Amino acid sequence: MEFRIDRTAFAEAVGRSVRALPARTPVPVLGGLLLEAGAGRLAVTGFDFEAAVRVEAEAQVAVPGRVLVLGRRLLDVCRVLPDGPVSCALEGSRFTVEADGTRFGLSTLPLAEYPALPTAPAPYGTVDAAAFATAVAQVTVAAGRDDTLPLLTGVQLRLDGGEMTLSASDRYRYAVRRLEWKPGAAADGVVEALLPSRRLLDVARSLGRCGDVVIGWDPARGGGLIGFEGGPTRTALRLLDGRLPAYKSLFDMAGAAVAEVECEGLAEAVRRVAVVAEANSPVRLDFSAEGSVMLRAGFGDDVAAQRLPATLSGADEVPVAFNPAYLLDALTSFESPRVRLELLGAGQRALLHGVGDGGGAGAGTAEAGTHRHLLMSVKQLV
Repeated sequence: MEFRIDRTAFAEAVGRSVRALPARTPVPVLGGLLLEAGAGRLAVTGFDFEAAVRVEAEAQVAVPGRVLVLGRRLLDVCRVLPDGPVSCALEGSRFTVEADGTRFGLSTLPLAEYPALPTAPAPYGTVDAAAFATAVAQVTVAAGRDDTLPLLTGVQLRLDGGEMTLSASDRYRYAVRRLEWKPGAAADGVVEALLPSRRLLDVARSLGRCGDVVIGWDPARGGGLIGFEGGPTRTALRLLDGRLPAYKSLFDMAGAAVAEVECEGLAEAVRRVAVVAEANSPVRLDFSAEGSVMLRAGFGDDVAAQRLPATLSGADEVPVAFNPAYLLDALTSFESPRVRLELLGAGQRALLHGVGDGGGAGAGTAEAGTHRHLLMSVKQLV
């Protein structure tokens, strides 16, 4: 095996693929990256049974072949290589990397022990890469972090006609985002898949500038894998078992009071007053029909307060309190200048929508419910 490649392209391929490697593993070969050179291309693959990431780059291949090299060690080497062409070769059991007089020798891992890579699912449709990355980021803030409850660490993906729905919940909040996608000729019926949220977020971010993302799905396989392809990168994710609880009844906010406030200003106020709050202490919001919301946090002599302009309809006043971190996650997930809160009162649900900027015929209305975030308010007010 012998090839020559541009340092930037090599470092990018290694850097993207290495993100699929496990942080720690009892199986040494899973810490390796598979390099395959042939036909003017170098393919770099990382795999850990949950995800497989393959990145291709142009290369001048003198001798085709395959080699398995410790991924993070190779990434460290790529980071310090000088700019320009990089020459790589397999010399016995050593993989050499050379650029502008700098030479590295790396030990290789046994290819025979490397597990078989999954076959990427067939193309099923496409979605705008930037819109997909935004939508994934908006819902993953509500996904759980407790790996002992794997179901709640996932993002539910639903494909139905020309609409894609992403949702996530950790029991205390529930985020839902809808966006358009383009089904392919093979698309038929409704697809439901539960994907690991952290993996999906990493995939979406890495493909955010690729124009379109091709989604791969093969119903004949029983839906064990889903694929994402954009530019030179192809990723296959293994699905989680189960599905999230239905959210339709939770999002029914009949009888709720409705408040509206400037989104960035509310987020900044929450950050400011929460400085005096103890860990897990709530921030209280008192909405008034007189046109304001008062934020309060802290206890005893360590307190903070700030008043902001806000509108309220359906009640004269509504006091609610939230975990400040959860509230900030929700507020910063919206791209709209204002946010609408449907409030049932202390200890009950609150539903947040993005609201238009007030500059057109449809201004002042919630943005068609494309992104909604449900929060549970705290029973005990501060």
